[in-house]
Amino acid sequence: MTTSTALKRIIAWLKRLSFRTGVMVLAMCIPFYIVSFAQFALPLSAATKGILWVVFFGLAKTFQYSGLTILGVEGYKRLKARLKQPRT
Repeated sequence: MTTSTALKRIIAWLKRLSFRTGVMVLAMCIPFYIVSFAQFALPLSAATKGILWVVFFGLAKTFQYSGLTILGVEGYKRLKARLKQPRT
């Protein structure tokens, strides 16, 4: 199996997941973004901070793009409309 074939299969599998799953996966990127930048406040060496940043920022981006793939265009529009609704 080539890399492009495997990637297409993964994307097709992600698109079959539900809207709710997409929202949860997309929300998981928020804590990873926070941790990726908050770890700079820790008393660690510069190399360790760099490695931690790459790992956590990479996880954040992975969750972000996976969530957007699950949602798709219509799911993104639905989520955007739901966030713009006035709270009652």
